[in-house]
Amino acid sequence: MKRILVPIDFSKSAENAAHYALQLAKYLKANITLCNVFLLPATVPATAQVSLPGYEYDILQEENRKELEVVVKHLRNEERTLTAPDFFHPVIESISEAGGVKDVIMQLAEDKKAEMVVMGMTGAGTVSQFLLGSVSRKMIDNAEFPLLLVPASFVFQKIRKIAFATDLSESDIDVIHSLSGLARYFNANLVVIHISENKQDDKTYQKESDLFLNDITCKVDYDKIYYRHMLHTDVEKGLEWISVNGFIDMLIMVHRNLSFLDRLFNLSHTQKTATHLSVPLLVLPAGLHPLF
Repeated sequence: MKRILVPIDFSKSAENAAHYALQLAKYLKANITLCNVFLLPATVPATAQVSLPGYEYDILQEENRKELEVVVKHLRNEERTLTAPDFFHPVIESISEAGGVKDVIMQLAEDKKAEMVVMGMTGAGTVSQFLLGSVSRKMIDNAEFPLLLVPASFVFQKIRKIAFATDLSESDIDVIHSLSGLARYFNANLVVIHISENKQDDKTYQKESDLFLNDITCKVDYDKIYYRHMLHTDVEKGLEWISVNGFIDMLIMVHRNLSFLDRLFNLSHTQKTATHLSVPLLVLPAGLHPLF
């Protein structure tokens, strides 16, 4: 049985992501695990004059478990109220663990064999408070599973159009083949978008794009795939425009790790895009096939 893992820090954005994950799970026929990660008080030498909170691990875990149960109860009530009797009913469970957020989430995703991790974003796309800054970037860099980032105010609607940003690499053909499986769950259009400075009538570009499209036609059996070229000098701004004006329900990107020096001074297209999107962003690790 498929499983979706949803990290919860009890913020509004995280709980919104859980509601989104519930609706998604009904279409994918997947169960849901909500997970909360909490930090234990720091350990210090006995001689140090430091006053630490008097919490024990089991007390912290019990407090978080009770809060999780409230979220689970709300989701179950929503599921019973909005779901037709003959539709799939996801099983919703929860778990609370101590440790580093990134490490715990990645370990739980492996242990639970989660097909996807769904997380909330706040504001103009900033990842929720417990995944700010370096933690969110590490999740994108190190995740070996699909990572879906949901804007805080985004309300789930049936997915009708999915956009996949491609660089016309050969490996993207396998990704498109896999994403056609995701699109089938919703009978959705899959729009393959390439953003570049090259004009569409440029002979070199036209040859490259024609070869790419021919490979899609030969290798992907899905009749709702469309190709769009976007002339733009800035990939991130082009993707932002598409998310606002392209009438899409989800944007998908493959995250390819940069070199060590690039990571020191720059963020990848995926990390930059994650900060200012108005639609959910599904980040796929390079080389992960099949997905759906």
